Amino acid sequence: MTDATLRARKVEALTEEEAQQELAALATEIAHHDELYHAKDAPEITDAAYDALVRRNRAIEARFPELVREDSPSRRVGAEAAEGFAKARHGVPMLSLDNGFGEADFLAFIASIRRFLKLDAETTLDFVAEPKIDGLSVNLLYEDGVFVRGATRGDGTVGEDITQNLLTLKDLPRKLKGKAPARIEIRGEVFCEKADFLAFRAAQQQAAAEREARRERGEKVGPAITIPVNPRNFAAGALRQLDPAITAQRPLKLFAYAMGEASEQPTDTHWHWLEKLRRWGFVVNPLSRQLSAEDAPGFQQRMTEDRASLAYDIDGVVYKLDRLDWQARLGFVGRAPRWAIAWKFPAEQATTVLRDIEIQVGRTGALTPRAVMEPVGVGGVMVTHATLHNEDEIARKDVRIGDTIIVQRAGDVIPQVVGVVLEKRPKGAKPFVFPDHCPVCGSHAIRPEGEVVRRCTGGLTCAAQTVERLIHFTRRNAMDIEGLGEENIHKLHDEGLVKSPADIFRLSRHVATLRSWEGWGERKIGNLLNAIEARRRVPLERFIFALGIRRIGESNAKLLARHYHSLEEWRAKMLAATKTGSEAREELGSIQGIGPAIATELAEFFLEPHNRDALDDLAREVTPEDAEIVAAADSPFAGKVVVFTGTLETMSRDEAEAQAERLGAKVTKSVSKKTDFVVVGADAGSKATKAAELGVATLSEAQWREMAGLG
Repeated sequence: MTDATLRARKVEALTEEEAQQELAALATEIAHHDELYHAKDAPEITDAAYDALVRRNRAIEARFPELVREDSPSRRVGAEAAEGFAKARHGVPMLSLDNGFGEADFLAFIASIRRFLKLDAETTLDFVAEPKIDGLSVNLLYEDGVFVRGATRGDGTVGEDITQNLLTLKDLPRKLKGKAPARIEIRGEVFCEKADFLAFRAAQQQAAAEREARRERGEKVGPAITIPVNPRNFAAGALRQLDPAITAQRPLKLFAYAMGEASEQPTDTHWHWLEKLRRWGFVVNPLSRQLSAEDAPGFQQRMTEDRASLAYDIDGVVYKLDRLDWQARLGFVGRAPRWAIAWKFPAEQATTVLRDIEIQVGRTGALTPRAVMEPVGVGGVMVTHATLHNEDEIARKDVRIGDTIIVQRAGDVIPQVVGVVLEKRPKGAKPFVFPDHCPVCGSHAIRPEGEVVRRCTGGLTCAAQTVERLIHFTRRNAMDIEGLGEENIHKLHDEGLVKSPADIFRLSRHVATLRSWEGWGERKIGNLLNAIEARRRVPLERFIFALGIRRIGESNAKLLARHYHSLEEWRAKMLAATKTGSEAREELGSIQGIGPAIATELAEFFLEPHNRDALDDLAREVTPEDAEIVAAADSPFAGKVVVFTGTLETMSRDEAEAQAERLGAKVTKSVSKKTDFVVVGADAGSKATKAAELGVATLSEAQWREMAGLG
């Protein structure tokens, strides 16, 4: 089945194989839109459409938890720092939030907190509700009360150093009032009020009109004038100006709301933290409220009604568990805290005319339909394309070229076609016939029984797949080779200079040919070759991700790198894992977050001689750096493989596994000879039995807590 066909089906109807396919497609699609939104400030789709994809991903993961990918959107934040700024590493990662879209999602969030902390229904849960500002998140570092550095979120771990630009904001305290920790990170949102944005936009439009009039009169004009699209993009662009003087001319504001790294804990609740921020001199959103879980739906309704009348854009409300000690226990899962949720507003919709349906071919050969539409504004953004997901969805909605269609930006990011206005259908409009041949190479496009994705059978002989793999290889979050964008990759491939990833590192042999191309001067060639040389040493996880193995995204690549440590070890273990039932296969499938389905994909990749040859060819040109072993200092579990089984009395299984990972352990789901400890709770079953058979050390819950330093 195609990705679109899969997405048209209810989650409950998906088979495990179909779920795998769709999770892979969602990971790729959402990563693409994350980069456009966070790094380039140029989203193609609305927040509502984006959140629909994330919600679909989350629903599939909830039904198939063993299929959660390491590159899942649930484990990823934003995009890497943009070029042009120094990089700044956050003391504590700036993670994202899980989204909810109704009271049912909020109640499920409450239930998950109670389940994780093992709280009964009588225990009161207090929250702090904060309107979710549609701006740019920043991290502000203060030392001895003095502002020393500010950065964007970036990829959650490393952002852009925009200190000088932030210093132009009137709302930013240069020095905190009163006593403060010796070192503390304060998180906030930079935004532009709607009235200020509209005034600036009107001035830009007037200036652009005057420039055009001068140009028509034959007068000399300066560079083109950019007209901002919406307040969020305007604020983000203003903060990313290389000249702080330009930022100073932009009407930006700052709300502070969260805490990152701190040398000491300044408060015991989040509500007290907001009060502390006010005393230090920050502006805190005055609409923030302390409330009970039962009061949240009413507050959400009031915010929905008041949204349009606010001075600034909001796209939902963030609810945070008030007690900080409970926040610490809950911790994070993937990219998001377990103790907070963003309850989003309903999606915005618009109607437009469908002009065409394009079929795109991805690097795995998947044929994906995309709607080409008359430009339409949805949620403040002009969109011309929307996803149609797959051929089954096109058929289910009976979408035809020429139709008037309803377009939605779910969560205000990725546009999708919701339906058709049948009464406006033009006469003669014919049902769309999905192609059974690849539009690029002409090979048969087959759809195996039971699948939703139709794929080109051309394999590496299909130019679309080869080029898409090369584009993936050079992406910023893969090998990150500056100057090798899509246009240049197509050129190099079409001219026969680059057919495989390793060929990129042999481009220096073709300098004479490059010089003969129009627009390829010495400076461009030199910069490109220097950028390539700079990537001959890369972290192992980037190397693995760049290979483009199906279902191996960034997070999975990091997990594999941490587990196997070196390229040599990973390659050897993957070859051994190609044998079903082998110890290496069992080890691979038991890695928390990998599972048997992804293990199968890895095995299939290494079973193909061409893939092994390409990998070895690349390894002769590139040296992947061994992964760092994540281990907590003085922890008896550092680097150890731990399995939990049975019911724990003092904490939930989820909390215990999260705690073990924080102590540097590798938590797996099955017991093998590689397992170091099995923590046995009540009613333990086959895992405890297997541990005894293999002679693996077992720990009672009390022993586990004592070794973990939990008392």
